[in-house]
Amino acid sequence: MKREPIYNIQNFKADLVKKELYINTFKNHLKAHPFIEKPHRHNFYLLVLFTNGSGAHEIDFTRYDIKPGSLFVLQPGQIHNWQLSEDIEGYIFFYSQEVYNLYFGNKKIEDYPFYQSVMNQPEIVFETEELAHILPYFDLMITESQANHQRKEDKLLNLLDCIHLEISRKYLSTTNHVTHSYNYKIHQLEQLLEQHYKTEKSPSFYAGKMNITLKHLNRICKDILNQTVTELITNRVILEAKRLLTDASKTVNQVADNLGFENYSYFTRLFKKQTGLTPSEFRKNLN
Repeated sequence: MKREPIYNIQNFKADLVKKELYINTFKNHLKAHPFIEKPHRHNFYLLVLFTNGSGAHEIDFTRYDIKPGSLFVLQPGQIHNWQLSEDIEGYIFFYSQEVYNLYFGNKKIEDYPFYQSVMNQPEIVFETEELAHILPYFDLMITESQANHQRKEDKLLNLLDCIHLEISRKYLSTTNHVTHSYNYKIHQLEQLLEQHYKTEKSPSFYAGKMNITLKHLNRICKDILNQTVTELITNRVILEAKRLLTDASKTVNQVADNLGFENYSYFTRLFKKQTGLTPSEFRKNLN
């Protein structure tokens, strides 16, 4: 078992506007890069919309069925792989956080709810009528990327943002993460969690950093996400443990140590409680 490769945008052949932006039809993308069907990660954001065909898309060990209208949004670091039918068609875009945030300035890509890890649901399914509404944006992205017009990058990034807005409307209408006055607190918690989950596993630490009581923070998390702070921390730790366990060069002890567990047996018990498998059993099942 080998560690999954981590690709950057330069690994993909395309007529790029900049090194941080990649635009292609899915069929042409797959033709040029057949290696993407094997498990791998990216260090950039990925958006893919399927318009024809079927298959399966596994993202961070969860399987999603592919059908026309399936749209996936992936963040840097997520492990994924595909099983695709011969008649697969769609669109695929890559972009870096830097190219987006530098261009728009007053808003950030990570502010979109589908790119917030605590809230993240990577699959959004567009019905036929909805698909007809957003497809022109994708077609314009392809057309513009293949042309050589002035201010090409400006148009592409603005079209991409229009797509983000359409996805956001759909996402918020079909998930439990409705617009809420406490959403900014969830975003703040998510940022703290990404920075500290390996070393800080106490819910009180995060409440203290946010200058609110743990009771209040738990109320916010239950109200918006239907999870406690402890559950959010544990889920993030277990996800990273799964990712690390895919690297056969690391022992289970090293994985536990990497995640800040001094007690190896406690890590094993926690992992089994959450997944039904020991870390070693989980690793064997990957083969």
